[in-house]
Amino acid sequence: MLNKFSRTQLIFGRDRMEKLRNSRVAVFGLGGVGGYIAEALARSGVGTLDLFDHDTVALTNINRQIYATAKTIGRYKTDVAKERIQDINPEAAVNVYKMFFTPANSHEIDFSQYNYIADAIDTVTGKTELVMKSIEYNVPIISSMGTGNKIDPTRFEVADIYDTQICPLAKVMRRELKKRGVEKLKVVYSKEEPVKVSHQIDADNNKQVPGSVSYVPSVAGLIIASEVIKDIVSVS
Repeated sequence: MLNKFSRTQLIFGRDRMEKLRNSRVAVFGLGGVGGYIAEALARSGVGTLDLFDHDTVALTNINRQIYATAKTIGRYKTDVAKERIQDINPEAAVNVYKMFFTPANSHEIDFSQYNYIADAIDTVTGKTELVMKSIEYNVPIISSMGTGNKIDPTRFEVADIYDTQICPLAKVMRRELKKRGVEKLKVVYSKEEPVKVSHQIDADNNKQVPGSVSYVPSVAGLIIASEVIKDIVSVS
């Protein structure tokens, strides 16, 4: 009998599709990268998704974020994501957490319930804490490195953090993880040199805003989702 995942089942088979249906994946960050992670996981039949993001959709998100449209501006990304995922797969369980993940609130989350963690947040402290929690609870994790100021989506690679180069965020993460004795971390990063852009300051946090295009963070997100799915069903 045909169903919404029949085409995927042709590749993975019934048993692996059942494994995806019984899996629970946490996606941290629902921006340009994380939104596409959640989208691909939902369309691949992952049965339970826990979505973490504190932010609302802004006008400037429309150029690259899958949940950003004229109709969703001002709404929480987690709420928009849940509605969209349940339109894709009404049987999916979607748990939303409107929180800005930090080491200070990481104790509020039961990491032991996850089959995989997908990290698409921006802060080094948050990313590092996710790695430490994944080690503590023995949960696989994959982290996105920087996608801002990039224009070539073909330069993304899946690698261990200690084999990365060029990416400024990966450099900082290598240093922080080395301090903590972390021996490995699967990441998606770009070997493209960042494009030099004119400065723009975010009035809300007084930080410089990176440039972005629609087709770069989305590709990183889809690569991350593919790694999560392949690892869960044990295919290379």
